[in-house]
Amino acid sequence: MSDEWPGTDFDRLESVYGPLTASIRRLIDVSIRTQADPATVTASMAKIDSAAEELSDALHPGGFGVQLTPEGETVAWGNVVVGVRNPVAPPLSIHHEPDGLVWSEFTLGAAYEGPPGHVHGGVCSMILDHVLGATAHLPRRPAYTGTLTLRYRRGTVLGRPLRAEGRVERIEGVKTFSVGHIADESGITVEAEGIFIQSKQIRA
Repeated sequence: MSDEWPGTDFDRLESVYGPLTASIRRLIDVSIRTQADPATVTASMAKIDSAAEELSDALHPGGFGVQLTPEGETVAWGNVVVGVRNPVAPPLSIHHEPDGLVWSEFTLGAAYEGPPGHVHGGVCSMILDHVLGATAHLPRRPAYTGTLTLRYRRGTVLGRPLRAEGRVERIEGVKTFSVGHIADESGITVEAEGIFIQSKQIRA
């Protein structure tokens, strides 16, 4: 869903809700790793539940969706990969280079664990889906994942600086063929190739 919010000051809203999301993201990490005693856990739960009730007094219906600024820029704050207001998102900051390269640098902590000490393979897939998809997206011209194929070359270790990259390999009609990878300081951990298809609404 896309809606235009004329006159909305997104910078101001980000300054309000961004820190809230960061606090909850920290809480998620702490809740996984805490070794607090039962009494402390119970007391903390009461505070968390109280905060949730207070914040629930005014809720946006359903998911956040994709909003549009008056300038036509997309605001995907609920997105699970890049969402400023989604505490499950790492979040990634996506960069576009003039030569078409799309990249992001990030670190994944305890919330993204699969095998002990390593990032869950599904999380790697999610990140590469987004990064490769970003190579095919154009302003107001979304492209959606048709296929995504991954090769896991070795485990992606938690807590290490990572870099994801994607670039377009070729375009055939409404299909964009992209390739990319995730790497750490020792080299590539996961490779991906995907086909992204232009929205039917754009083609109509």
